[in-house]
Amino acid sequence: MKNIKVLVFLFLLFEGYNVHSQKTNFEVSSPNGELKVSIQLGDKIYYAVSEGNETLTEKNHLGLVLKNENLGLNPKLINSKTGKINEVIKPVIPVKFSTVSNSCNYLLLNFKGNYSVEFRAFDEGIAYRFITSKKGEIEVLNEDFSINFPTNYFIHLQQTGNFKTSSEEEYSHINSSEWNSSSKMSTLPILVDSKKQYKILISESDLSDYPGMFLKGTGKGAESTFPKTPLDFGPDGDRSLKVLKEADYIAKTSGTRNFPWRYFVITKNDKELIQNTMTLKLAPKSEIKDTSWIKPGQASWEWWNGATPYGPDVNFVSGYNLNTYKYYIDFASKFGIKYIIMDEGWAKSTTDPYSPNPDVDVHELIRYGKEKNVGIVLWLTWLTVDKNMELFKTFKDWGIAGVKIDFMDRSDQVMVNYYEKVVKEAAKNQIFVDFHGAFKPSGLEYKYPNLLSYEGVRGMEQMDGCKPDNSVYFPFMRNAVGPMDYTPGAMISMQPEVYRSERPNSASIGTRAYQMALFVVFESGLQMLADNPTLYYREKECTEFITSVPTTWDETVALEAKTGQYAIVAKRKGSKWFIGGITNDAEKERTFKLNLNFLKNGKSYKVTSFEDGINAGYQAMDYRKKNFEIKSGESIEIKMVRNGGWAAVLEEI
Repeated sequence: MKNIKVLVFLFLLFEGYNVHSQKTNFEVSSPNGELKVSIQLGDKIYYAVSEGNETLTEKNHLGLVLKNENLGLNPKLINSKTGKINEVIKPVIPVKFSTVSNSCNYLLLNFKGNYSVEFRAFDEGIAYRFITSKKGEIEVLNEDFSINFPTNYFIHLQQTGNFKTSSEEEYSHINSSEWNSSSKMSTLPILVDSKKQYKILISESDLSDYPGMFLKGTGKGAESTFPKTPLDFGPDGDRSLKVLKEADYIAKTSGTRNFPWRYFVITKNDKELIQNTMTLKLAPKSEIKDTSWIKPGQASWEWWNGATPYGPDVNFVSGYNLNTYKYYIDFASKFGIKYIIMDEGWAKSTTDPYSPNPDVDVHELIRYGKEKNVGIVLWLTWLTVDKNMELFKTFKDWGIAGVKIDFMDRSDQVMVNYYEKVVKEAAKNQIFVDFHGAFKPSGLEYKYPNLLSYEGVRGMEQMDGCKPDNSVYFPFMRNAVGPMDYTPGAMISMQPEVYRSERPNSASIGTRAYQMALFVVFESGLQMLADNPTLYYREKECTEFITSVPTTWDETVALEAKTGQYAIVAKRKGSKWFIGGITNDAEKERTFKLNLNFLKNGKSYKVTSFEDGINAGYQAMDYRKKNFEIKSGESIEIKMVRNGGWAAVLEEI
């Protein structure tokens, strides 16, 4: 009898396996039922993404090519599992929201060969990832990420001709039919416009021990390409290395692991791109248990303005020396700025992080900064840090608050691992990190929240190469995937046709009000004030506003938004609301009527605003400060000239 029961059980199990394994079509929908990903198993794993009755991408396929195996090719399904995730996330460094609701439906497909593919459907997008459970190490030769558009879409992307890139290229804007195998590839994120009502932001999260993904056009969509794993390096100056030899694989990694999420933020309204938190929702939880020491904030930065304060209160030769840095500390202390950044020149050489420049006297500045409640952030090349990883313990002993690490310019597996090694070691010593010459945020900033910001953007240091026509895309693309170190705060503003700039008299393209609004619109856990303290003192009322703007937020509400044209955003910290608006080089000034229904019912507010002056369309320095009162439920009418802006703070009365 016992044997018969066993046989019956095995028969039923076998029958169940066969019946289930024959299923080839699956669907998973968003909690609100509007978004859907449809999966079909055939010679590959195919999927399509739709919203309502409209197919947004079709005949997409995915795969993971290992040394001796192609996961996703002729897949053999064992079983599947569906479920829901409904949680609340409270990020340590809330660059958009202090509380984020994370709700999605998921489908887990388990295949023969010890691998799985997980799909998640959110109200705002779709994501998937590979999961493997193989013994020992595996070599990943390639990953197949392939998407196809049903018609000719329009794409915003950051094209590069090489895997060695600082991700600071200007955006390109082309039809998908024109982006083909002969075109340059693109970094992530890319933004796809269906030319109807939908936009699709594509990026990745939970990137660890694996290269960053690039995309290349196919004429009908896009497919992935990855840098190979470097095996041998040669010298390349004082701040980098040349890759002399590459492996035939893109990653050698643990056989049991989760691979990076590939995600699509899908929106009907451009405002939703600004408010999205997909990178956070797919990122790993914080590895740092006690995060109380991590203090985001603003920083005064000397490089862009040439470290040249001047005027009747500057009775010393300015430059990269002790007196000048003390002046920066005094300035920061006066306006409540938490940090100063000491860029290249604080050390005797770029290769020795232990020997300060005697003209600068870092140890005296650390002491003086503590007296004034201002922390010190030191600039370093990535190569010097890589050769001296123990420097974090030394810097902790010195009393350094953070480091700015520069010139990585790669996103292969070795460099991705370097990022994580750095922030992990820095966290052990309670030091925060700002990466320059960097790729885009991909979730590491949530795993190690002492990573306050990344550059990886065409920022203001590009001088005349930094135009509002390009920068107005950042809230919809680069900042939409994570914090961004753009280095705003110019006090010399010009329109492009009259632009002239050279350090120490650095200037920006765009109006004064535009520059002030950037502090509200752009997101960064470490937000720079790039200009000269002398000018900030001279422009005191602007400086008082800028330095009152927080770097973390409880709530973000996009009020008006059109990709590449304008973005107006309201953000709350406690009971205060800040509003920032920026626009491109439009032919005419733009006017808006802002609905303030996000304010508390029955409350009145004191408003301090900064708007483009009557002559700002030509003389970009022209602005007007206004003070008035307003009640919840009322509206504000604003205008922005070309390359202009609008900024305000609303305080409860």
